[in-house]
Amino acid sequence: MPWKDTRAMDERARFVVAVEAGDEPMAAVCRRFGISRQHGYKWLARWRAEGAAGLADRSRAPLSHPQAVPAERLEACLAVRRAHPTWGPVKVRAYLGRQSPACAWPAASTIGALFDREGLTVKRKLRRRAPPGPPLFAAEAANDVWTIDFKGWFRTGDGTRIDPLTLADARSRYLLRCQAVARPDSEHVWPILDAAFREYGLPLRLRSDNGPPFATVGAGGLSRLAVNAIKAGVTPERIRPGKPQENGRHERMHLTLLRETADPPAASLRAQHARFRAFQATYNNARPHAALDNATPAERYAPSPRSWDGILRSPAPDTDAVVRRVRRNGDIKWRGGTLYLSQALTGEPVGLLETDDGGWTVHYGPVLLGVIDRRGDRLGPPPRQADGSVDDAGRRPRAPQPQQSPHPEP
Repeated sequence: MPWKDTRAMDERARFVVAVEAGDEPMAAVCRRFGISRQHGYKWLARWRAEGAAGLADRSRAPLSHPQAVPAERLEACLAVRRAHPTWGPVKVRAYLGRQSPACAWPAASTIGALFDREGLTVKRKLRRRAPPGPPLFAAEAANDVWTIDFKGWFRTGDGTRIDPLTLADARSRYLLRCQAVARPDSEHVWPILDAAFREYGLPLRLRSDNGPPFATVGAGGLSRLAVNAIKAGVTPERIRPGKPQENGRHERMHLTLLRETADPPAASLRAQHARFRAFQATYNNARPHAALDNATPAERYAPSPRSWDGILRSPAPDTDAVVRRVRRNGDIKWRGGTLYLSQALTGEPVGLLETDDGGWTVHYGPVLLGVIDRRGDRLGPPPRQADGSVDDAGRRPRAPQPQQSPHPEP
């Protein structure tokens, strides 16, 4: 039974004094204080053994716990966290599980609570996010889609400007390239793509945003870099303007890259390059990825079976298309006049197909450049659906190509 609603230690002290006085039997004293005899004998025994200190409340927590995590395992979790400050408890547990699979590592929630106690957790503010846009080409296997982007420039400690370029496989998240370029233009980016194609083979598509050097405001949005990709056998595709969430996997990788290599930046260009190389190795081979069932990108990636010989070949227009070659100033001859397309297509053949309504569609390889109306004096943009994507109506038949990589994903 509970004690009366007064200070518990004072009640207990008055109780033992009344019992020790011997004026009443134990049962009567217990009834007066509203407790059971078992409860009364307990506090009397503590009083006689410890004095007033024995009347204080004691913790009911066990002195030892049979399922407590050994200290050395907790320290191993903390060591991984300190070495990789951006890794959460799920990644830390997956990493330790691969290093020592026979060891029973604590649950991710336990590791997270440990990080909280040690002050290793930085709470992030919740942000409102726009709903995702319509999906682009689905990456069902490795090398279906590669993503490319610049991380945004910054300066090292000695004032050197750094423009990091990253190239990744969308399905496996494998980071193919992570390096700084001298200038963010086609002349400096293409050699990096060329080297990646030679090392890993060709993807089906190359996804980017709409900024230079990946795109222009010309016909089809093609830049010289995109034209080279088409001539290598890769179809460029771009996310919608102002919709970085359509390339969210790459953007999320950039956040990790910033935290681990440039916050703060290195003291020099050489030191920053060393950070990029170390990050790429860790990201590919050691860092577990939740979307890959905590596997590493290296465990899910395999080079493309579409090897490249390094020769740029212009795509052949359809056999039933009217072919025009783009002149040096970016236009073509059409119906006794000229029609401007893009200087990025200088020297390239384009195909024109007549539509049912008397207009013409203009194509370069797999890319629909635009539509010529009945008057034939200007090139308009391709028709678009309500979601902003290019309408498939009026597209030329694409050359046969696999929709999935021929090799099964590991």
